[in-house]
Amino acid sequence: MTAQLDFTDRVVIVTGAGRGIGRAHALLLASRGASVVVGDLGSTTDGSGVESGDPAADVVAEIAAAGGKAVAVNSDITTDEGATALVAAAISNFGRLDAVINNAGIVRAAPFRDVPDEEYQRHLDVHYLGPMRLLRAAWPHLLESPAPRVVNTISQAMLGNPGMSHYGGSKGALFGLTRNLALEGLEAGVKVNAIAPGAGTRMAEAAADTLSPEIMEYMRTQLLPEHVAPVAAFLVHPSCETTGEVFNVAGGIVNRLALVNTVGIHDPSLTVETVAEQWEQIMAVTPDAIPQIVAPAQMPVS
Repeated sequence: MTAQLDFTDRVVIVTGAGRGIGRAHALLLASRGASVVVGDLGSTTDGSGVESGDPAADVVAEIAAAGGKAVAVNSDITTDEGATALVAAAISNFGRLDAVINNAGIVRAAPFRDVPDEEYQRHLDVHYLGPMRLLRAAWPHLLESPAPRVVNTISQAMLGNPGMSHYGGSKGALFGLTRNLALEGLEAGVKVNAIAPGAGTRMAEAAADTLSPEIMEYMRTQLLPEHVAPVAAFLVHPSCETTGEVFNVAGGIVNRLALVNTVGIHDPSLTVETVAEQWEQIMAVTPDAIPQIVAPAQMPVS
């Protein structure tokens, strides 16, 4: 049986760590010895404002009461100043930075035709530009770590979900950033992965209109944030050498979400009719497609 993984001396930034999945990440890491920067602005689920209270401070108090080490930062990751503040807190309080878990998110379900431009921008700011800004600020410090790790939080909504064009689209952008940074981090040993979690959190409740009542009840009772945290924790542990991958995580289920190239066809004299005639072969996902999985070290530029 694998020995208990230790995170002593690891310094980890977790965004959106005041509630839900981010809180579960922070509590688990701190309980295993990590020093955690708990980032949370306390924003509403749709990102339109800031609620009362200080959830980041509450989590830090919870960690301290259990004998752990953490510091709260109430900064906005959608700004350079806010992103830099999180990194500065890690360095000034703990002297280093080893890992970043980008978990902060917002959501508001709405049909495509009803989503205004500013809603798309807000989701891009939080889900794509925010993580980008934080990682840009963190990158020089991660390069100084003996085992730098990054975990981004995407969503299966990037593959399609009713009423989620703005949310899913921004998560798809973060997936692209994950894959590209995995490539850039190869030489320096920065491992960059992503999780697509499912849990009955405030975010899930905010998107309840897109799900059936039965699914929402199942999420509330069976898909807990604590089911997600072990995967994120492993991905930021020095022993994890995986990079450029995405993992679906929900209710104790963990699986890899892989992109594959099908065998398809090869016809230098390709015509529209050939495409039509060979469409089934182009679409077919067969065992022969498995070796075509696009790994970071093999990703083509196109």
